[in-house]
Amino acid sequence: MSATAEMQSKISAAKERLDAHVREMVEWHFNPETGSPYWLEKAQAFNFDPRKDVKVYEDLDKFPFFQDDDLRGGPVRRWVPKGLAGKPIYVFETGGSTGVPKSRVVCDDFRIDYELFSDTLPDEFFPKGADWLMLGPSGPRRLRLAVEHLAQHRGGISFCVDLDPRWVIKLIKMGEMQMMERYKTHVIDQAVTILKAHPNIKCMFATPKLLEALCEKVSLKKMGITGVFCGGTEMTPQFHRFAVEELMEGAYFAPTYGNTLMGLATHKLPFDPADNWAIIYYPPSPRAMIEVVDPDEPRRVVGYGETGRVRLTTLTRELFIPRFLERDECERERPCEAYPWDGVRNVRPFSRFATSVVEGVY
Repeated sequence: MSATAEMQSKISAAKERLDAHVREMVEWHFNPETGSPYWLEKAQAFNFDPRKDVKVYEDLDKFPFFQDDDLRGGPVRRWVPKGLAGKPIYVFETGGSTGVPKSRVVCDDFRIDYELFSDTLPDEFFPKGADWLMLGPSGPRRLRLAVEHLAQHRGGISFCVDLDPRWVIKLIKMGEMQMMERYKTHVIDQAVTILKAHPNIKCMFATPKLLEALCEKVSLKKMGITGVFCGGTEMTPQFHRFAVEELMEGAYFAPTYGNTLMGLATHKLPFDPADNWAIIYYPPSPRAMIEVVDPDEPRRVVGYGETGRVRLTTLTRELFIPRFLERDECERERPCEAYPWDGVRNVRPFSRFATSVVEGVY
C-alpha cells in the first residue's frame, strides 16, 4: 500500500469511528432514560428526531448553532444526563470577566481528557513519577484539577499557585498596569519559591505570559525542568520559536489549545521544521471536533489553508455541544500521520469582534 493510500485508509477509519461515536452519543443524550433535562426539553422544539435522523457526523448540521449563553446561571443540574445520576458532580467555570460566568458540569471528562493527553507526552522529558508545577489559574476552573490529575496519572504530585485571572483582567480594564505587574510578580514569586523548595519538580504547566515571566527570574534548566506543557488563548509562531530557542534550554515544549467545553487539542507530532513554527493542533476525536468554517456561512467548512472561524462540537457522555462558534479564528490544517482528521493552525482571537478580548494572564 502506498503512503497516500495508507493515509487515506487511516482517514476513512477515523471517520467511521467518529460517525459511530456520534450515533452513540446522540442516542445517549436524547434517550428519555439517559439524556439530560436540557436536551430532552430542547428536542421537543426540533423539526427532526435526533435519535432517528442523525446517522453520521455531518447530520449534526440539523441542529441549530449552540448558544453558550445557555450555560450562564442555573439550575446546572439540568445539564446532568439521567444516565449519570448519583455520580459526584464538579462545576467548572469559563470566562466570567463580566456578568454571570458560564458553567459546565463534569463527572470524569477532565480525567479522561488529560489521560489521553498524557499518552502524547514523551516520557524522556515528562518522566513518570516526577512532580509538577501548575502555573496557571486556580479557583473554579477545570485546569487546576486537570493538571493535578495529569500529574497523579503519571505518578507525580502537582504543586499549585494562587492565581485569580479575573482580577488580572479587571486591573487591565482599569488601566492599573503597574498593579497588574505587581500581581504577576506575586504569582511568579510563588512559583520560584515552590521550585526552589521541591527539587523533584521536573514538569510544569504554564500560560505563555507566565512562562516568559518565570524565565526572566530563573533558569528552567537550573531548576531541573525538563518538560513544559503550555496553553493559552493566543500562542503565536513567534512565541513558539522564542520558547523553544530561548526559554526551554533543552526542555520539551508541548503547546496545546483547549477550553472548558472542548477538552484538549494536542500539538502536531513530530515537530516539522517545514511548518515554520506554526502552532498546529488536532482535536481529541471522536470526543470533540473543531472545524474551520466560513464566518458568513458557518455551515460551510473552508478549504485547507484557508482562514475561518473555529466551530466546536463536543461529544462525550457528560456533554453534548453541537456546532458552537468559538471566539477564535485560524487556518484549516490537513490530517497528519498521528491524527488522521482535520486540524487547525495558528489559533487567535476572532478578528471581527467589535471589542478586543482582554486575555490577562493567558
